[in-house]
Amino acid sequence: MSGSSEGEADLTPMLDMVFQLITFFMLVLNFKAAALDMTLKLPVVGSAMPVDTGGQEELLILNLSPTGDLTVYGEKVNLEGYIAVEAEVSRMAAKSKGLDIKSGDELPTTIVIRADETSRFKDLYRVIETCQKKGYRKFALKAKAKG
Repeated sequence: MSGSSEGEADLTPMLDMVFQLITFFMLVLNFKAAALDMTLKLPVVGSAMPVDTGGQEELLILNLSPTGDLTVYGEKVNLEGYIAVEAEVSRMAAKSKGLDIKSGDELPTTIVIRADETSRFKDLYRVIETCQKKGYRKFALKAKAKG
């Protein structure tokens, strides 16, 4: 007999658990939160409520800075170009769900506008008007609740 025998650990269960944890965190990660510009000071309204579509519609979050710039994920973007691309993405997503949405039809997406309390109305109107031209009809304005 030669003395020592070495045993090797079976790493399969540990790797399986690691992959399950990675999958879990990928599923619960909220990418919408990354779209929020936390530097904006939202207006305070006593009747402010969270936007709830019941999971039936997609949300497109737009941040409007005090200077009238549209920011997405912390970057300034061109309003017309960004909305046109997002409208096409919304049409393609609806098509994959079996909906036939043509150019000019209402898109099944709610636009959530987070405008700074010092933003000018003309800048807010420009954003809404641009979205309407591309087929968006449902809007929500974000505000902070009193208290």
